Amino acid sequence: MDPQALLLSRIQFGFTISAHIIFPAFSIGSSAFVATLLVLWRRTGRDHYLRIARFWTKIFAVSFAMGVVSGIPLSYELGTNWSRYSLATGNVVGPLIGYEVLTAFFLESTFLGVMLFGWTRVPPWLHVTSAILVAIGTMISAFWILSANSWMQTPAGHIVQNGLAIPVDWFHVVFNPSFPYRFTHMLTAAYLTTSVVVLAAGARYLLEGKFQDEARTMLRMGVGMVAILGPAQLFFGDQHGLNTLEYQPAKVAAMEGHWENNGPAALVLFGIPDDDRELNQAEIAIPRLGSVILRHDPNGRYAGLKDFPKADRPPVLPVFFAFRIMVGIGVLLILLGLTGAFLWSRGKLFTTRWYLQAATYSWPIGFVAILAGWVTTEVGRQPYVAYGILRTEHALSPVGAGTVATSLTAFVLVYTVVFSIGIYYIRRLVLGGPKPAVVSPGALPQGLPNRPLSLGAQSHESASGQAPT
Repeated sequence: MDPQALLLSRIQFGFTISAHIIFPAFSIGSSAFVATLLVLWRRTGRDHYLRIARFWTKIFAVSFAMGVVSGIPLSYELGTNWSRYSLATGNVVGPLIGYEVLTAFFLESTFLGVMLFGWTRVPPWLHVTSAILVAIGTMISAFWILSANSWMQTPAGHIVQNGLAIPVDWFHVVFNPSFPYRFTHMLTAAYLTTSVVVLAAGARYLLEGKFQDEARTMLRMGVGMVAILGPAQLFFGDQHGLNTLEYQPAKVAAMEGHWENNGPAALVLFGIPDDDRELNQAEIAIPRLGSVILRHDPNGRYAGLKDFPKADRPPVLPVFFAFRIMVGIGVLLILLGLTGAFLWSRGKLFTTRWYLQAATYSWPIGFVAILAGWVTTEVGRQPYVAYGILRTEHALSPVGAGTVATSLTAFVLVYTVVFSIGIYYIRRLVLGGPKPAVVSPGALPQGLPNRPLSLGAQSHESASGQAPT
């Protein structure tokens, strides 16, 4: 095993999957948002819902395409860089990924064309149904991907023969011990991230005096979702942490910067973990609070890093800081949502400029939290690629460091160019804002007035001084 090839292969996979993961996460949330808007449009007949739906469908399409493009190299890397991982775990992971393609990707790709191009070509009910099915497809895709990844964290339903994992109980393979917690946590993160982006876009338009009906609706929907999902994610994260403590105690010790199990654990707010000296430099901690959070008991105790051989400990520094970034952003999102809900209840949501300005610049923090959570989870699993089954160093292909360095350089250059263009295009779409909607005849729900769709950015609701709900 070439140590340099191992390091470079880990960097390459980390880079490519980091570039990939933010787009599926946003696609999950944005597809659900578009489907919700179209259902509201069909139920109410208010054309500003349709304008918002068409606007976010364009952004969803770009992010979906970038997610597909960035995901393809990952499959090849499992063969070129991690062939021994594929050999050892392929009997379990391979079918799970296959199920994702059969049950989710086919569903998404089948109805995606209708969703993107069927505005004037198919009956409205079919178009709305296609958007709902695409949103369901993204959820199913997340189900299988998280099942496979969770099995790597907490393997179950298998036996090991001659170094190969052989599935014996598919129910326990799919619903392994960490899967329910990780699936819920990740799905909520996707919806929360998208909600913040929607909130930021609405706040920006409101400050600029553009697309007022659409801006108010986006602001309401964004604030409402963040206010609900932020505290909910706190609960889901706590449950996920308790599960991780049970099955991956070394990871939790690294997350908490907890070195010794010598009494009730403090909550380390800040510190610089020192692997050589096995302590935290410049530590700021609250006594017993770590025990309260992880054991729900002020006198509770849990394993410290010193309870594990050095060779079996994850890298402490990146896990420690990534976890704090994720939690810190989570707290900010809760404050953003609850503050917005308070202002909404006081009738000041649309007029409080400092809040709107803060919301405008909040759009990237959800993506940062997702990446920080990924680092916490995946780096915290080290030194295993499949926990307790296969160590990362034993999963490497027989490939030279020079070859990996060349491909890594190519990935960085190509990803930088392609994703810069994609993100630039998304930015242009956001700057352009919602456009007038054109739909097929008979699109209005039955029983509603057959008034024409508004051709401007303002509808009759805003002209009368009443913002749509």
